[in-house]
Amino acid sequence: MIMPNSAVRLLDAAAEKYGNKTAVTDESGSFTFNDLRSRGLSIGTRLISFAAAGYMPEPVMVYLPKSRFCIASFMGAMYSGNPYVPIAYDMPANRIQKIVDKLDGRGHLITDERGMETVKTMDIPNGIHIHLYSELSEAEADEKAVYEVLDRVIDTDPIYIMFTSGSTGEPKGVTVPHRGAVDYALWVKRTFGIDENTRLGNQAPFYFDNSIFDIYSMLLTGAEMNIIPETLFMFPSKLPEFIRDNEITVIFWVPTVMINVANSGALSEVKMPSLKTVAFCGEVMPNTQLNIWRQNHPDAVYANLYGPTEISDVCTYYIVDREFNDADPLPIGRACENMRIIILNEKNEIAKTNEQGELCVIGTGVSLGYWNRPDLTEKAFIQNPANPFYEERIYRTGDLAYINDEGLIMYDGRMDNQVKVKGNRIELGEIECAAMAVEGVKGACAVFDAENERIVLFVESCCALVLRKFNNELKKYIPKYMLPGKLVVMEAFPHTANDKIDRVTLKKSLSDL
Repeated sequence: MIMPNSAVRLLDAAAEKYGNKTAVTDESGSFTFNDLRSRGLSIGTRLISFAAAGYMPEPVMVYLPKSRFCIASFMGAMYSGNPYVPIAYDMPANRIQKIVDKLDGRGHLITDERGMETVKTMDIPNGIHIHLYSELSEAEADEKAVYEVLDRVIDTDPIYIMFTSGSTGEPKGVTVPHRGAVDYALWVKRTFGIDENTRLGNQAPFYFDNSIFDIYSMLLTGAEMNIIPETLFMFPSKLPEFIRDNEITVIFWVPTVMINVANSGALSEVKMPSLKTVAFCGEVMPNTQLNIWRQNHPDAVYANLYGPTEISDVCTYYIVDREFNDADPLPIGRACENMRIIILNEKNEIAKTNEQGELCVIGTGVSLGYWNRPDLTEKAFIQNPANPFYEERIYRTGDLAYINDEGLIMYDGRMDNQVKVKGNRIELGEIECAAMAVEGVKGACAVFDAENERIVLFVESCCALVLRKFNNELKKYIPKYMLPGKLVVMEAFPHTANDKIDRVTLKKSLSDL
């Protein structure tokens, strides 16, 4: 396949080949590939009519409930030659405002009637155009105008910007090029045998990069993408029934969901004969629950994938080929095609076998950096210190890893206080910043309790604080997935000799909670 200049060309090809075949289904209906293309062209046409002079892209924020309408909006953004920016529908206005501010007063925002009420409470610059999805999708398409713009796109232009948690409380916009998403889709197709008969069971939110697996393998191959109703994840025992009843063949889920399903006992009660591939990424998958899946559904292929948001989703993979004991580490495997992994030790030299170091990534999937933050980009995306001969850009993940005697990459934790909870990457510092905005809080320190898979928030306060009420206040500043599971109120924090909060002591106290 010749690499297209824009990933939306995959939709053109799919519509031509699979036209009236279902592309994406949600709980209220479905779009065929023709439907998706038609609506994308209408949206793209309207966005182009607002275009400013010049060739720089204008980010298109998509602030809609997770649905097929989001996918159509993503396509519309690409047809207009612009990157899309997925916004969680339950995200507090305060945090959306921070994302708007990062876009530097240019772009678009697509929402619905309910979302418009939230938008009205925000300070939106005049350079950001606000649109109702219903009006955009019904506009008359002008294919000539769309393709004049689309022909000017190059494969290194951004396809999407995903905002992740920032340690200072400021979200960072990871900017990924078209070629990264397309190359990744090609790898997914080859590795897992995705084709027009595949039925994908989508779990990942669209603001989470795991969704790229589902969206772009669907566009590339003509597969059907089923958006699993979000309410079902509150009842994990029902998920196998959804897979069975909808004849899902491939799932790519975060381990937390798989753990909940395994613990529910449903895997021994509900057979899923259609399920061929079970891939997971975003957190460490415990072997206990993985073995429950494998024992009850031994014919499926199980794959442990790894990749930060700064990569077009995934850069390593491991096909699980044996049963692991509960205490055994599960490899993250080997580099995907067109990707290379190097482990740098403390001397910035290539680590030896079994020597721990920072996992760094080179290749097509590496993102362009952080939107409108050249300072942060310069720190994380650097010249390969092991290559003095020519320019070779690498991304320093901040993850610790080593390569074992079998040549497999083993994940070994984080270098900083960034954690992943239910597949969402979270900087504990952002939770601390939000907590400091709550009345009565003098100090805040967030710690990840790995044993209980929860965030514990320590606060300095003279007030009697209750977790439920405290979290209701935090919801004004951070999304639900960042809310702490335990609140500990202290009159004063322990401090180190240099007067920093003694996080080590606080972490040790977790065993007493």
